[in-house]
Amino acid sequence: MSMDFVKSIYYEIKSYFVPEKLKYPIDGKCLKCGNCCRQIRCYGLKNERELKFMQFIFPHYKRFYINGTDENGDIILTCKFLSEEGKCNVYKKRPKVCRDYPKKIISINAQMLDGCGYRVMKKEFKDYFKSP
Repeated sequence: MSMDFVKSIYYEIKSYFVPEKLKYPIDGKCLKCGNCCRQIRCYGLKNERELKFMQFIFPHYKRFYINGTDENGDIILTCKFLSEEGKCNVYKKRPKVCRDYPKKIISINAQMLDGCGYRVMKKEFKDYFKSP
């Protein structure tokens, strides 16, 4: 098992219980393109064996399959229930991870996919010195 894989398990568990220190609000609206369901980034997951392990620990991962890798060698997942038009075929029965996307506040890897209707409201260091 790679250290990145162990970290990905740690961060998955941490996301349920531990609040992050840096938080960025999300603004915008869904464009219903389905790209977020086609390009799910799994930081620290490198191969099918590691995905199988995550599926065993976190059953909601069973709905995803490997669709490629990113520039860091981390796997990119796609939902099995995504229609050709980019709509969820099991919308009323989708898991909490899907219902909650995107969170109103994001903390880890604060960015959205290109072309997404949502955007992360990042602050620059100098912005923290401005009056609210």
